[in-house]
Amino acid sequence: MGLTSAATRAIEDLLAEPDATTARRYPGDAGARQPVHTVYVPGDRFGPDLSARWGARAQEALDAVGGIDRLLEAHGLVPEAKERVLIADLVSVKVGSEPIEDLRIDFEDGYGDRGKREDADVRAAARAVAEAGAAGRLPPFVGIRFKCFEPATRARGLRTLALFVGELAAAGGLPDGLRLTLPKVTTVAQVRAMVLACADLETRLGLPEGRLRFEIQVETPQAILGADGTALIAPMLHAGQGRVTGLHYGTYDYSASLGIAAADQSMEHPAADHAKAVMQLAASGTGVHLSDGSTNVLPVGEPDAVIAAWALHGRLVTRSLHRGFYQGWDLHPAQLPSRFAATYAYFRASAPDAVARLTDYLGERAGAVLDEPATAKALAAFVVRGLDCGALAAADLDGLERARLEELARPVRRA
Repeated sequence: MGLTSAATRAIEDLLAEPDATTARRYPGDAGARQPVHTVYVPGDRFGPDLSARWGARAQEALDAVGGIDRLLEAHGLVPEAKERVLIADLVSVKVGSEPIEDLRIDFEDGYGDRGKREDADVRAAARAVAEAGAAGRLPPFVGIRFKCFEPATRARGLRTLALFVGELAAAGGLPDGLRLTLPKVTTVAQVRAMVLACADLETRLGLPEGRLRFEIQVETPQAILGADGTALIAPMLHAGQGRVTGLHYGTYDYSASLGIAAADQSMEHPAADHAKAVMQLAASGTGVHLSDGSTNVLPVGEPDAVIAAWALHGRLVTRSLHRGFYQGWDLHPAQLPSRFAATYAYFRASAPDAVARLTDYLGERAGAVLDEPATAKALAAFVVRGLDCGALAAADLDGLERARLEELARPVRRA
């Protein structure tokens, strides 16, 4: 016995619009690579060779304390000697070949107010990006952070955005991995304003509609809780009309805005965890990437201080990974080794179990864990992330094929 045809039609009519809205707002993961970090450099300090210079300085930091073994000892999460050797090799190759995955040329807090000089620095930065791209020396992702849309800095921020994009377009085109960062967002209207700015630039420069996309930086209490008591992150994200690529947590601006003492400002403060949990809920199912913030404790100075900073950074990176934040910020070249070591150790520690469970699931065999489709999807996504960041290789998959993992991780939504 079933429902009457009239009832069935009524139900379909009732749910047609909500179904379409949900599909539009929650398209799922598009499968794009997510960088493991974002590196910030002041707007006037970027040059075409910056990645190479950061890689060299990262290696110098390792050499100064006796090599990567000291870092792995400080990290404390790679107990097996064979794995330590493998991770050491991976880190060495990484800092020598692709030390920066995502670069943000900063014309906001890291640059300050320099008046009319900013125009020249923005144009120079855009030309340097074009030069690095032509020479094959550009990180996979690169872009700028301009000043926020609060009244005092709005005109300057919009001008910097337009100058940078326009100069790039004139110099040969926009890089595939272009990223634009909208900081200190306090209202949904500021996100709508960014959409208008992007659309206007696309029209003026002859760019395809939707070519310009941006990240929302979550570093104000107003983004987490609006004046009416509602969480504004989700409305902000959806106000982006599909242009929002990421939500980035700003550790120190957010903490300071809450009155948290400087000594207590940290990525692991309870207030930080609350904000990031709200971000995570808002981004779920949207395909928008999440990024944790940074630690300002840098691995510089005497060897003992460097090792202690590496231990802290590695622990914080690992903590973020366990909480589903696969990206964070790095502020100094010497943080690159601990970023990569912690990331590789995290994926490699769990990969054998994930691969075994996926093998049992796909082979419809009973294993030690009874996994449901949602868990199998998460396991596959985990392994694909490990492949994307370089922690895992085909040899670690026990015969599983990447194409099958991607199909499992990102199933096509049926109409």
